Amino acid sequence: MPIVFVLNGPNLNLLGVREPAVYGRGTLAEIEARCRVRATALALEIDFRQTNHEGELVDWIQEARQSAHGIVLNAGALSHTSIAVLDALSAVDLPTIEVHLSNIFRRERFRHRSYVSLAASGVICGLGAQGYELALEAIAKLIEDDSGKEEL
Repeated sequence: MPIVFVLNGPNLNLLGVREPAVYGRGTLAEIEARCRVRATALALEIDFRQTNHEGELVDWIQEARQSAHGIVLNAGALSHTSIAVLDALSAVDLPTIEVHLSNIFRRERFRHRSYVSLAASGVICGLGAQGYELALEAIAKLIEDDSGKEEL
């Protein structure tokens, strides 16, 4: 079964209490539970993680190179600031779907640019927790498409 790393960056551990008008009232644990159900239906295994530390997120992205078939990434604010995350994603060369709970284009101007997007296969934003489930559907298709290319 293909393994997908679902990686979450800074402050996402505070979902449900941090700015619920922007991010919703659901917790990260609830998002993880929804992802596990959706992953099972898609015949995927997920490794769901959260960190508040840029270097740890970079380490996990690098780990995915050897341990995963794809990445779903909500890098939080690091999306807008971290060239190190971009470089790690570029180095691992795995299908990656970037997720944002809020619509970053309806927010502050500094959030309109995402370094992660430069390496991502696709971006889902503004759909709340459902965005993670949609990202899993997209990554499953990308992994399937990649495995079909290897067979040719």
